[in-house]
Amino acid sequence: MELLTPEAVRAHATALGALLVDTVDGGASVGYLAPLDPAEAAAWWAGVAGARDVWAAFGPDGTVTGAVTLLRTVTANGRHRGEIARLLVHRAARGRALGRRLLAAAEAHAAATGLTLLVLDTQTDSPAERLYRGAGWIPAGTIPEYAADPAGTLRATTLYYKLLAA
Repeated sequence: MELLTPEAVRAHATALGALLVDTVDGGASVGYLAPLDPAEAAAWWAGVAGARDVWAAFGPDGTVTGAVTLLRTVTANGRHRGEIARLLVHRAARGRALGRRLLAAAEAHAAATGLTLLVLDTQTDSPAERLYRGAGWIPAGTIPEYAADPAGTLRATTLYYKLLAA
């Protein structure tokens, strides 16, 4: 896996978009309803290039198999924290600890660049919760009917945080 430059994010936007489409098609609540148009997904990636740190994992054939983004807080009182957003693993690549490796890469980079607190949210009772809890993330609370899943049904979301070693 690699930390992509903004230019590389734009260059891989179509492949990253295909990953996002696969994730939504698989039922993950990552901000979109199904069916997600591939052009819309690619445009989202092109639009975030440079606005957040992006790591991508590539399969042996060069396809994007996973990605995660780190969004830094820009307010003066929040420069010590960031948000893990859009941790995505292609359905064909699941079960191989790729999500854990992507998360660990983002956490290590966050700590190395001075962040001491990370936050994220995920759909309550989703498979992602096992990953986050297993990686030492602490649930801060649950909000009912926070976001719609890809089918449009409102679901609860659990907020998590992780303190990083300074």
